[in-house]
Amino acid sequence: MPEHKQLSSTVRKIIIGMQINELTESIIYTKVANRIKDDHNRSVLLRIADEELRHARIWEGYTKVEVKPKRFKIWWFSLLSRIFGFTFALKLLERGEGIASEVYTSIADEVPLALTIAHDEDRHEQELLALLDEERLQYVGSMVLGLSDALVELSGTLAGLTFALQNTRLIALSGLITGISATLSMASSEYLSSRSEGNSKTALKSGLYTGVVYLVTVVFLVLPYLLVPNESVMWALAIMLATVVLIILGFTYYLSVAKDVPFLKRFGEMAGISLSVATISFFIGIIVKKTLGIDI
Repeated sequence: MPEHKQLSSTVRKIIIGMQINELTESIIYTKVANRIKDDHNRSVLLRIADEELRHARIWEGYTKVEVKPKRFKIWWFSLLSRIFGFTFALKLLERGEGIASEVYTSIADEVPLALTIAHDEDRHEQELLALLDEERLQYVGSMVLGLSDALVELSGTLAGLTFALQNTRLIALSGLITGISATLSMASSEYLSSRSEGNSKTALKSGLYTGVVYLVTVVFLVLPYLLVPNESVMWALAIMLATVVLIILGFTYYLSVAKDVPFLKRFGEMAGISLSVATISFFIGIIVKKTLGIDI
């Protein structure tokens, strides 16, 4: 390692932190790359991993200490890449890279080489944009269709049934029957739609993604009515609506990271539509019950 001038205690502390991060992220990129079958994606990630390791070695020349990686961070991002896909996990990791670049720039007066490393970090994000050929991201449209349809239709149905029936078990039964039937309908409709557009090879997967997302959403929305006692039916409704918001929040955040879509705008649209439909359906349930004179 080349000799470097004495660093101030503040800058040395910053560089040790960056050294740990670079080593940690190098291991993360390597672990994720080793699980990817696509040669192009794997080679890009391994190249970035090598750069991160090279940066860690550079910082070691300044600090003269060997550091240990953050094991929890490695485990966490490896887990995220398995569950949500490598694009989401690594783009989330790259958000931290943006902060790192600012830190590098702040110490450039004392360590001029930091500007070169900051440039390398900025380039990482651009290279990762080329990795958006991950299969699951090709079916985001199908997932959005299944999710939005389930949230709007079922939240409205359950809200209407809540006042009309006022029985958690009957509401859950009706919701499950409606939800499962709608799942099959949506999945088959998406399959036929994709086939009609000439996407025969991807039609089946499009239908499956739509159906699976729809069915999972149905389960989460009906669950409060299965867990809450019958006398607390309004609590079940409140939990169901809170679940709607949380599902939209999580899915919108996923899209904002993986697909670079604006978070607040998309969240506001989906939440506003779903909750509006649920409110309208709740009052429809009141009107229908009073009009027909049904007492359950």
